Amino acid sequence: MSDWNNQTAGYERAAAGARAGEIDEGLRAYMLGVYNYMALALALTGVAALGTAIMATSNPAFGQLIYASPLKWVIMLAPLGMVFFLSARIGNMAVGTAQTMFWIFAALMGLSLSSIFLVFTGESIVRVFFITAAAFGSLSLWGYTTKKDISGWGSFLFMGLIGIIIAMVVNIFLASSALQFAISVIGVLVFAGLTAYDTQRIKESYYVGDDGTLAAKKSIMGALSLYLNFINMFVMLLQLFGNRE
Repeated sequence: MSDWNNQTAGYERAAAGARAGEIDEGLRAYMLGVYNYMALALALTGVAALGTAIMATSNPAFGQLIYASPLKWVIMLAPLGMVFFLSARIGNMAVGTAQTMFWIFAALMGLSLSSIFLVFTGESIVRVFFITAAAFGSLSLWGYTTKKDISGWGSFLFMGLIGIIIAMVVNIFLASSALQFAISVIGVLVFAGLTAYDTQRIKESYYVGDDGTLAAKKSIMGALSLYLNFINMFVMLLQLFGNRE
């Protein structure tokens, strides 16, 4: 009888190990999909930003249109509108539609960020980008591997994010360099925390029973969160360490 129990227990342990292996493989594939979406979106944003800046430099009329006319407000706010739209409607979209909207969003963000090539030197933009990539990678890796539950950070980081947004709106009218410096410093800390927090949240959102459609949509929304953290951290660091033209 004891031999039978031992054999049964052995089968159960083997089955549990096999299920754990399946989950690990599925989780790795899921997270790889998230990071691939994010990396492609960053590449698209960079190409769109650089291409727009080159067009604006070679064609002053185009530059005047997108940087000095009322259209600039549309360009600035369009990515924000896309984030809200995608977040609210992705559940009702086909995967292909959600992917298309994500790429459109990344291109619009590039258009919105294109002015950095006219304000900062190319060398400092590249330098700050790699600094951001190193910091983001380290923080995301920590968020993925840590055994500590950091879900409690969410409310604190959200309040910090709201405070940054309010301060940025106020500074549009004040144009205070001191306030801008404070926003950049606090912003780097907030988005650093969000990078680790969102990575853990995305990891924990994985469910082995999700079908392909739901998993793809989760990947897109996870990539959107990490993409926004990277972009905002990059912009804040550029404000602090970028060399102006």
